[in-house]
Amino acid sequence: MTPPLPATRQPRTIIDKIWDAHVITEQNGETLLYVDRHLLHDGSFHAFDALKAEGRKVARPAQAIAMPDHYVPTTGRRFGIPVADYRNLVDGLVANTAEAGITHFGMDDPRQGIVHIVGPEQGFTQPGIVLVCGDSHTSTHGAMGAFAFGIGASEVKHVLATQSIWQRRPKTMRIDVTGTLPQGLGGKDIILAIIGQITAAGASGHAVEYAGPAIRALSMEGRLTVCNMSIEAGARAGLIAPDDTTFEYLAGRPYAPKGKYWDAALAHWRSLPTDDGAQYARTVTVDVSNIAPMLTWGTSPEDALPIDGRVPDPATLDDPVRRESKTKALEYMGLKPGTPLSEIEVDRVFIGSCTNGRIEDLRAAAAVARGRKAKVPALVVAGSGLIKAQAEAEGLDRVFIEAGFEWREPGCSMCVGMNGDTMSAGMRSASTSNRNFEGRQGKGARTHLMSPSMAAAAAVTGHFTDFRRLDQA
Repeated sequence: MTPPLPATRQPRTIIDKIWDAHVITEQNGETLLYVDRHLLHDGSFHAFDALKAEGRKVARPAQAIAMPDHYVPTTGRRFGIPVADYRNLVDGLVANTAEAGITHFGMDDPRQGIVHIVGPEQGFTQPGIVLVCGDSHTSTHGAMGAFAFGIGASEVKHVLATQSIWQRRPKTMRIDVTGTLPQGLGGKDIILAIIGQITAAGASGHAVEYAGPAIRALSMEGRLTVCNMSIEAGARAGLIAPDDTTFEYLAGRPYAPKGKYWDAALAHWRSLPTDDGAQYARTVTVDVSNIAPMLTWGTSPEDALPIDGRVPDPATLDDPVRRESKTKALEYMGLKPGTPLSEIEVDRVFIGSCTNGRIEDLRAAAAVARGRKAKVPALVVAGSGLIKAQAEAEGLDRVFIEAGFEWREPGCSMCVGMNGDTMSAGMRSASTSNRNFEGRQGKGARTHLMSPSMAAAAAVTGHFTDFRRLDQA
């Protein structure tokens, strides 16, 4: 519980507290917010080009870090980047950051990885800050109590030039995740259950605070997974109030404050949780006590069901628009209503991405793969070089390799379908990534979202499988 408020102060949510602390000015219903931290990747070239065209400089380079992630290959790096266009983008980031004086984690830097993995890993992401990045899954960083959101190329340029950004204040939404999550399930199951309940537009126009006992019980990695997919529910941002789990994760990280600065930061961070009695524009409760491992069947993250479910029949929907949409989804996915999810066969497995490429994810997948053999091709792509090194120190790479999985270099890989990390039309993947849109992993490819444990179980059985049944075999 937060300290009692002065009688004259209204209770505020964590979202309101961070927003109010970063207001520079307001105009025509929009607010100019100060930006504490800025993450840049190899897709940031438009902003640098525009900045140069205007003859402007980066205002505060020390408040940004950059790394290539979308366009880097996950294999054969010693041969360089085979696609010239991608190579030019990665090289361009090197040149732009060097000119601006921005810290850059290049392909040969052990810290290189996916920006949304590396930010928290380095302690660059901290509670109470405003953090932006030219990528929609910037919502990830809210897991550490930051107000973090994705921005467009023109906004990236604005932040580079001014260290500020114009925003319209979002409505606040609280999602209470109640109950005790069944053993072995994690953040991916929670967020798929949430989106399945509130739909892919359920949080549109809102900044969401996730709360409740099931959220508090999650590790930092699990919380990052939940907030990562906030954007898939339409939210502008997703946050979890910082607590001892957050502070223990941050302590000692390279960009985290040290000594007396740590003590001061900790005092501030402890003041951030939502005040008792604070009001939200909307509240939702999701009980996860009895959920089974979740996966998607259609072409939206909202098409989520437990593994013991069956492909739904769109004909049962009253809304004609949704009925038509879900009918088209089934046609694209090549599925028939009534088919048990556990009987659907897969062609490829992808374990990685900013959603599930952390060490906890790799440990969970390795626990399923250990002593078994993959029946379909499977890629494991660590979220960063440091995670890859840690996994290798723990012997996880040997577990995957002996099971017939490919062990790759860090990057976005098959989540965005670059450098050949794709599937052919009609192929079906079990993927730990965050989007199952048409063509996301290759033209005509069919993507099913799930947790690392479930993806590994699909790899060793060749079809969707409740990984808990394998553990009991």
